[in-house]
Amino acid sequence: MEYRRVKDQEIYDDLSQKDVESLSGRTLSSANTTAIGPASAGGAKANSSWKLKSVVTLALTLLTSSQAILIVWSKRAGKYEYSVTTANFSVEALKCLLSLAALFRTWNCHGVTDDNRLTTSFDEVGVYPIPAVLYMVKNLLQYYIFVYVDAPAYQILKNLNIISTGVLYRIILKKNFPPVPFRLSEIQWAAFVLLCAGCTTAQLNPSSDHVLQTPIQGWMMAIVMALLSGFAGVYTEAIIKKRPSRNINVQNFWLYIFGVIFNLVAICVQDYDAVMNKGFFHGYSFITVLMILNHALSGIAVSMVMKYADNIVKVYSTSVAMLLTAVVSVFLFNFHLSLAFFLGSTVVSVSVYLHSIGKLQPQK
Repeated sequence: MEYRRVKDQEIYDDLSQKDVESLSGRTLSSANTTAIGPASAGGAKANSSWKLKSVVTLALTLLTSSQAILIVWSKRAGKYEYSVTTANFSVEALKCLLSLAALFRTWNCHGVTDDNRLTTSFDEVGVYPIPAVLYMVKNLLQYYIFVYVDAPAYQILKNLNIISTGVLYRIILKKNFPPVPFRLSEIQWAAFVLLCAGCTTAQLNPSSDHVLQTPIQGWMMAIVMALLSGFAGVYTEAIIKKRPSRNINVQNFWLYIFGVIFNLVAICVQDYDAVMNKGFFHGYSFITVLMILNHALSGIAVSMVMKYADNIVKVYSTSVAMLLTAVVSVFLFNFHLSLAFFLGSTVVSVSVYLHSIGKLQPQK
């Protein structure tokens, strides 16, 4: 739609120019001023939108790159001394509070409107339990996958969700949400294949009898996480963009409220005795607190990317974070940068470039 509006504006400008050429100089000057005004305003708006997209994507990249590092760093003697369910609950609760605080700020500045009002109708809140429970399972799995992988390997395997995201983006947004009439280009599909190849190459282990560094359990968990993340991400983006005028903090609030509820159930099922006997925050350290803050801010950044960019941008920001994680892990965890890892990372970088030039095409 934005493309069509721009083209209409260009046609309008061309017609206006032809008409005014036959008029007097004063009329020509007036007509040109009228034509340039909307164009300048549109250019300023586009520039502001580009800056916002760049900021939220950069923030998500930095937050994602430190996510795996903080999880690994929070372990003591190879295990978590704190309850991972309480940590996950704390992340969702903090995100909910941040969204509510931002919503209060909006009410104070702009008043309560139909787009920022909290309503409890089924049509409003009934769509959020599905992505909330998917995110909960995926977020819990990311703690347990570190039994089999290190931080750089985790960032690499996370990129498998680009494949699931691309396919589900096409299926869900096309069939269930007609206002999003786009299809992935051939270049983007090629980028997906390259990215998958890059992930596999980076996991090659020539110094061992095992072909890949990550065992089959780690691969299976990574695939499940990719499917959960892809479906939840695309579904959430569809919900958010179905009502583009709806305040993002309202949409975040309901998503995180259900996340809090589901994680509370997880605590009761998995760690009830430990929490009751040792306390909710037993085993927490400064690194654990930083990890929770990181996860909470990452969730906010993801929703901002979904609102003002798209979910594909989100998964590719995690691909760039893979490189940053590897570099930091060299200094913190004595990670060895092998040739296979370097080649795999290079292939991933190429796929990022291909995606950037193979933008979504209008559906015919």
